[in-house]
Amino acid sequence: MIKKILLFSFLIVFIPFIIVTIFIRDDEITFNFSSNSVVRVYREDTGVIDEVPIEEYVVGVVSGEMPIEFELEALKAQAVAARSYVMIQLERNINKEYDVVDSVTNQVYLDKSNLMTAWKESYTDNINKVKMAVLSTKGEYISYNGKVAEALFFSTSPGKTENSEDIFTNQVAYLRSVDSHWDEISPVYISNTTFTLTEFCNLLGLDYSDTLTIEVIESTSTGRIKRIKINNKEFTGNYICSKLSLRSTYFEIIVEGTKVVIKNKGYGHGVGMSQYGAEGMAKEGYTYQDILKHYYTGVEIKKF
Repeated sequence: MIKKILLFSFLIVFIPFIIVTIFIRDDEITFNFSSNSVVRVYREDTGVIDEVPIEEYVVGVVSGEMPIEFELEALKAQAVAARSYVMIQLERNINKEYDVVDSVTNQVYLDKSNLMTAWKESYTDNINKVKMAVLSTKGEYISYNGKVAEALFFSTSPGKTENSEDIFTNQVAYLRSVDSHWDEISPVYISNTTFTLTEFCNLLGLDYSDTLTIEVIESTSTGRIKRIKINNKEFTGNYICSKLSLRSTYFEIIVEGTKVVIKNKGYGHGVGMSQYGAEGMAKEGYTYQDILKHYYTGVEIKKF
């Protein structure tokens, strides 16, 4: 009986201590790395190649690629997608000097000094939130037919994601067009850009004309422009997007007097996981597994 009382008293005192120690903290969570897996990251600003433990690299990518204000489940989905992406790069570049570049060429990676500068006094709270997302998914990756899936992602869709072959060259079974109506919460869901007729013609290398004849020749299943003809000159949607600094190839060109208004929807290539779609799903109570399995068709979440 005395032993039971002592045990009960110990639990009453010790359990709150554990909870406070683990969940209420002013210091930064630290990782203890048991694996020697590292990512060789080429830093574009300096030309230096840093060797970064893979989970630390995922922390830097989640911090660089997704707004810190996002729900934890969205951050977890981003962590698994980022880890899956870099796993493929590690295999693909094994005989090269480095595995990834720290920019949008691969995935945006920010190290501690970058984040301390960006987040200032919010650094500890923010980095701990990201590290919780990474720790709770540690080692998890997206698998399709027993292989690591190339988990592409982007900011905002115009309401649906794209089939891979409509944007890139290859048809990939798990990169299928799916509904993404949650993207309406994105601040860049719709954007308009206005040019004078002169500016518009100069940017596209067209002879100046008071009028424009516009014909969409080919578009994706969701409405993104693949090929378009303007005043009998043909362009790709990507070319227009690049020359006019548009956020996506989902656009409409409207002439209003001497001005040209480009109505744009979405942000990014549109293949794979929409980040604002993930945030919208998380806000509705979906888990990170739900999010990943929605945006990557027929996949499994595995752990190495």
